Amino acid sequence: MDEPERWRQMASAPKDGSRILVTVRSSEQGPAEVDVVYWSHGDRFGGEGWRASDSAPGCVIEYAEPELKCWMPMPSANFGRAAPAPWQGDDAQQLDGSGI
Repeated sequence: MDEPERWRQMASAPKDGSRILVTVRSSEQGPAEVDVVYWSHGDRFGGEGWRASDSAPGCVIEYAEPELKCWMPMPSANFGRAAPAPWQGDDAQQLDGSGI
């Protein structure tokens, strides 16, 4: 994933098990936030879908598709750089430059 670090539509997210950053939509539980997730093909602990990378057997944290707004590749190891902020745009048409 050598592409520039920018938010992309979830439809283009890799489902090969690699870890990515996602914007979790705001809800009654709190404001939008960034999490690290991976696509799981399912196992005895849960079905196919997006899982938080800090999930553990018996304590799987899964996200439903509508909970995730967009994604970006994991940034390169650059310790002087802050983590990205959650995507704050109103709709997906602004992602990937498609609103231009």
